[in-house]
Amino acid sequence: MKHSAIVLSLIALVSGCAGTAEQTDAVATANLEPRSGSQVRGTVTFTQVGADIVRVSGEISGHTKGPKGFHVHDKGDCSDAQAMSAGGHFNPGKHKHGGPYEPQRHAGDLGNINFNDSGVAKFSFVVGGISVSSNADGVIGRAVVVHAAADDLKTDPTGNSGGRVACGAIR
Repeated sequence: MKHSAIVLSLIALVSGCAGTAEQTDAVATANLEPRSGSQVRGTVTFTQVGADIVRVSGEISGHTKGPKGFHVHDKGDCSDAQAMSAGGHFNPGKHKHGGPYEPQRHAGDLGNINFNDSGVAKFSFVVGGISVSSNADGVIGRAVVVHAAADDLKTDPTGNSGGRVACGAIR
């Protein structure tokens, strides 16, 4: 009888874990289009992976080699030729600019993505302070922007990352 109770407990545990793994996470996507005369384009996906953790993943091509600033901007409007219609960095907490893992930073400060010799950046990382929602901390309805230069992770408000070379509304 004792053996049966252990087996039933293990079955319940495994069933509970399987049910958790099958839950659907909130997902939003941005299709980036060139801006400022560039050829930079790609897709970025935001996936809620925890109560306050989001996985940011994607592939972007057409840029020069090296690290480039990568941010969520306040408005989901990429209509301007230089993407200025996307507004400033998403910053609901009114913090100073910083790196993606600094305790005080803009919610949209995602740091840099690195482009290889072929001008392609493939990335996947997690970040806190945002959600895949339309709540106050949510990225849905905002824009993701790739910049011309590396983000220095400190200069307020932009990280000294140069012009906006690609923009996509997050849906």
